[in-house]
Amino acid sequence: FSFLPQAACVLSVFVSLALAYEDDIEVNYSDNYYNEITEGDPTAPCKIPDLTKWDKLFSMLENSQMRENMLLQYADDIVKVEMGSLRGEMLRFVAQYGGSCGAAVETAGRRMSLQLVAKFREVLDRLNPQESKNVAATGNSAGNSNNLEMLLQQLLSATRTQTSRLTKGGHRAQDVTSQEVQGALATLRQTKTELEEVLRSSRQRYLPAGCEMALLFPMRSRRIYTSIIPDVPLSLSSFTVCLWAKPTAVLNKTVLYSYGTRRNPYEIQLLLSRTSALFTVGGEAHLVEARGVVNEPEWIHLCGTWSSKQGLASLWADGRKVASTPGVAEGHILPDGGSLQLGQERNGCCPGSPSAGGGSGSGVPGFEGGFEAKLAFPGKMTGVNMWNRVLSDEEISQMALRDGSGCEMRGNMVAWGVTEMVPHGGAQFIN
Repeated sequence: FSFLPQAACVLSVFVSLALAYEDDIEVNYSDNYYNEITEGDPTAPCKIPDLTKWDKLFSMLENSQMRENMLLQYADDIVKVEMGSLRGEMLRFVAQYGGSCGAAVETAGRRMSLQLVAKFREVLDRLNPQESKNVAATGNSAGNSNNLEMLLQQLLSATRTQTSRLTKGGHRAQDVTSQEVQGALATLRQTKTELEEVLRSSRQRYLPAGCEMALLFPMRSRRIYTSIIPDVPLSLSSFTVCLWAKPTAVLNKTVLYSYGTRRNPYEIQLLLSRTSALFTVGGEAHLVEARGVVNEPEWIHLCGTWSSKQGLASLWADGRKVASTPGVAEGHILPDGGSLQLGQERNGCCPGSPSAGGGSGSGVPGFEGGFEAKLAFPGKMTGVNMWNRVLSDEEISQMALRDGSGCEMRGNMVAWGVTEMVPHGGAQFIN
């Protein structure tokens, strides 16, 4: 109990402090409210301050902006919902029809590729025989053929590669994208364009209708022509003249085939005039003309037929009858003893002179005066034939087939590759 005196001391100190502050603390237990309603009229309304026009304008702007935000939010929600439903529909469509569409595209691409491969093979098969003939004839043409065949082989390899790609992709038809399809179609279009260019080049490079040789007239000159020496007299009441020609340039009058005598140098003429073909019998007054049939420097097949009995003259271009005129030299008989030449017309020369038999004509007075440079034919010519009758429409059409064998049809008056033809000047036979 030794600590009791100390505790009593501490307690006495606290009691004394409490008694010291008792007089200073005043407690107010009365009601004192500062928010009392003052005495007055309890029904008086609250006064609202007047709003200025700017306050009203700002309030309208705030309201309109709020409504705009609400509309935008509503539109955004609608778009999200609709896009979600559209995406679901597209996914279901792709899942349902994607396989069939991919298979159809793959089948169509493979079919196009196979057609191109077949066309390439056809062109190569067609060019190989001609190439062997050219190799036997000249080294330059063989080199050109090799280059052309190499190009065709490259195109064929590209086509086969595309075909294999399409074939390997058969089990992945559903994974075919639009970009891959467009790329394949673009490749096929490019291959088709290149094939067309190669075919166009081959048509220009090689001779038509299975012909193995041609006459080349390298330039326009009065000294360059080819004389024809028939085995039988040309005393005719009807005939057909046909030939293939590839003109380098055509003026107002370019002579292809001409037969004339001292009395009438224009008994037979097959001419070109710009884009027109002309055919005369018995003189220039009896003219048959077909316009717009010549496209230099393209090969064109021309035939002229005439019958003295009906006086009907017809002109054919590429197997089609393009012009026909009645009353042309009706009752006329072609006289024998004239001169027949290609690429020029002879006017004023003497058929009985040595030059008429195919000589060079040098030293014979008046011979060179019978030719004019502006009438000469520059270009190539092949398949020249003449019959003593009017051929049928079917015969002429078959002869004019570029890919056919028209050169095997030979005339009984003038036969290409059989009848003697003598080139003069710079004219020459080529393969």
